[in-house]
Formats: sequence, C-alpha cells, structure tokens
Amino acid sequence: MDAVDGNAIGGLLIDVFGAEMTAASSTCVTCGATRPVAELVVYRQAPGTVVRCRTCGSVLMVFVTRHGVTGVDLSGLASLSPPGSAFIPADGIQGRPAYQTSTQIGNREGISMSPEQSMSAGQPDQESM
Repeated sequence: MDAVDGNAIGGLLIDVFGAEMTAASSTCVTCGATRPVAELVVYRQAPGTVVRCRTCGSVLMVFVTRHGVTGVDLSGLASLSPPGSAFIPADGIQGRPAYQTSTQIGNREGISMSPEQSMSAGQPDQESM
C-alpha cells in the first residue's frame, strides 16, 4: 500500500467535520507528537481510510463509509484543534482544543458525544430501517 499525506483526505474531512481540517493541529495519544493533519500518513486502500502518526506509526483516525454513512474512530488522537480555533469547544472555553478525543468529541455545533456515540453519528443505516 502506498502512503499519501493528510492533504489526500481534505474532502473527507470537510464531509465529516464541516470545515477544512488539513491545517488542524493533531496530537497523537501514544507519543504526544503534534503536527498538522496535512503531515500525517494516510492509507486509502484499506477497508477504510487509515491515518497514522508520522512519528510513531500509531493509528490516529479511521474512516469507513457504508451505505452513505461515514463511521469515524478518532481514539488515537489526544486532541484535534481546527486551525484558528474557529469552533467553540463543548466546554465553551476558547483556546482549548475543540475536539477532545481522549474523553469526548465535540462536534461543530458544540454538542458533546462519547467516542461510542461518535461512531454512530450520522444518518441511520438503510438496512436497519
């Protein structure tokens, strides 16, 4: 599998977060390395899109789309802060990361979700209807 950089998933990130996120600051929960999403290592030929830390190789994000719904796992991130911090974090304090993925995920509307809830966010699967 050939790796590409985080710029390759710019459109996917806009679909998921509703904003341009390749310049967002990401922090690896394993090694603590902080870098822009654009500099992360992306593999697109897996069953989903896998994003890894450039420093230690840990999985930071996984995106899987099925029946038009994208499931997102951000458990490898300690934080994900949009560029310019245009979003207000769930706790309402500007300057802190808008997405605290180690304990909660705040979406762009400021609604807090647990990591389990974030995996099922989106429209219901057509098969379950």
